[in-house]
Amino acid sequence: MKKTIIFLVLVSLFWSCEEEFLDEKPEDFLSSANAYTNYADFTASVNNLYFLVRRQFYDRDENRPFDFIYGTDLVYDGEPGGSQRHGNMEQAYRPDGDIATTHWNLLYKTIAEANTVIGRAPASDMSEAEAKDIISQARFFRGFAYRVLVTLYGGVPLVTDEVTAPKIDFVRASKEEVLNQVVEDLIFASQNLPTITEATDGRVNNLVAYHYLTEAYLALGKNTEAITAASMVIDNPNTDLMRTRFGSRSTETPGDVFWDLYRKNNQNRTSGNKESLWVIQFELDVQGGGLQSGNRGGSYAFERHFAPLLRFRPFNSWPVGDYTGGRGIGWGITTEFYSNQIWGGDASNPDFTNDIRNANHNFVRVYNRDNSSALGILANDIGRDTIWSTETQPRRREFYAYPSKITTPYNHPDGLLRPGSVPFALTSSAGGTYTDQYMLRLAETYLLRAEAYLANSQPALAAADVNVVRSRANASLATASQMNIDYILDERARELGLEEKRRLTLMRTGQLYDRVIENNPFYVQQGMQEHFNLWPIPADEIEGNRGAELQQNPGYN
Repeated sequence: MKKTIIFLVLVSLFWSCEEEFLDEKPEDFLSSANAYTNYADFTASVNNLYFLVRRQFYDRDENRPFDFIYGTDLVYDGEPGGSQRHGNMEQAYRPDGDIATTHWNLLYKTIAEANTVIGRAPASDMSEAEAKDIISQARFFRGFAYRVLVTLYGGVPLVTDEVTAPKIDFVRASKEEVLNQVVEDLIFASQNLPTITEATDGRVNNLVAYHYLTEAYLALGKNTEAITAASMVIDNPNTDLMRTRFGSRSTETPGDVFWDLYRKNNQNRTSGNKESLWVIQFELDVQGGGLQSGNRGGSYAFERHFAPLLRFRPFNSWPVGDYTGGRGIGWGITTEFYSNQIWGGDASNPDFTNDIRNANHNFVRVYNRDNSSALGILANDIGRDTIWSTETQPRRREFYAYPSKITTPYNHPDGLLRPGSVPFALTSSAGGTYTDQYMLRLAETYLLRAEAYLANSQPALAAADVNVVRSRANASLATASQMNIDYILDERARELGLEEKRRLTLMRTGQLYDRVIENNPFYVQQGMQEHFNLWPIPADEIEGNRGAELQQNPGYN
């Protein structure tokens, strides 16, 4: 009898606390139950959001970061034959291809991680100030990711809560609904992120949120709101265009303030650069820093893709880390439009000579060691044909004009220099660009507000903003009568070429197809079609979404 009573008591205790008894409480390993507790936990997750952005746009692999440049009006593939650099465009943009699938996955990975942080922060041990810091960053990155998604794919599924169980019934929200979510997240971020003077180098700040909020308002047709948001950035007393020489190599000649913007260690505000708004951080020989002194593994292979491949006399010591392009391989050849037409065509146009952005140290046409215009070979004189065909390319892969911002002349790490008598001779492991990278700087905000003024039927104010940028460059001033979207896109190419994510700009403005047809004969030959203004929804997403129809974009099978 005594045994029976003890048994019943034990059963009673078991059933009364069954749920608590079965709760797993890991104490000696990390799990979803204990990974989000304090500020350090959440900071680690937010740091991964920064990493995901750098991974997508700068250092994931050899090709995917440059999907935002290839297939536009600026460059074409110097070694055609495949789809990696957007040649054979129908193949490149297949719904089951790497391009559309990789970026979709990375963007939704960013959103998923942001949602986890946002959802779990209120129940954590963080203080109110710590929670505000964490949530404002997470909401910025969620808004940023949806901004890119809606630009690349149109309306996409909206997911704003952590998904904790399998879900196979996603449906596409409208473009307007997605943009409204972007606005909501970026308003929160703009009101709660640290100011630009409070934020450390590489951290997002409230002005970055205001800039991207401007884009979202423009896409929604809210031009007045767009102007107001951009003005928050431009009118901030802590931002300004750099107009005098500064930074690590400011005493060197030839050079100017535009050249200084891209020199090593000059991108962050700690260098005195008041123009930078958001800078992606790279560190040499630091774990996770993205740069290595002995090879280009994991680096931003900007130089490798877009600098020329020199293999003939007088450059038989190639590669050399000077104004011969470093260790480029000539994949991203500049179009006639980018290297000549936007500057006025040739030296008979004053802007071709006077605009400092087109000076030889900024847009290299004369290849030699000292960057002297009196010596060397003029790149423009080799193959100026403007029609690309399968038999003849307009320029040689080995020799074409290129912007020096894509390389680091005389600044490659010592571990990449070959021993011998040739100064700055590089090993075959070179090809990265050994600087921090601008995701956003103030000149772009001026050109974005000009776009908003133009959309708001205020061309004189649009011209005034464009002329702030052109004045710094010593270019002739634009007039109100010249203001149209093509002029602003041309100015963006002059100021931001290969630096901005050109595909996002052209897709956002609905100009990708028209600009490629007009300015890039190579991609016309490669099958450019109007429906490429949007990428396809990845086939895996459609096939795996068995509980609802996830509609494909028009034009894709």
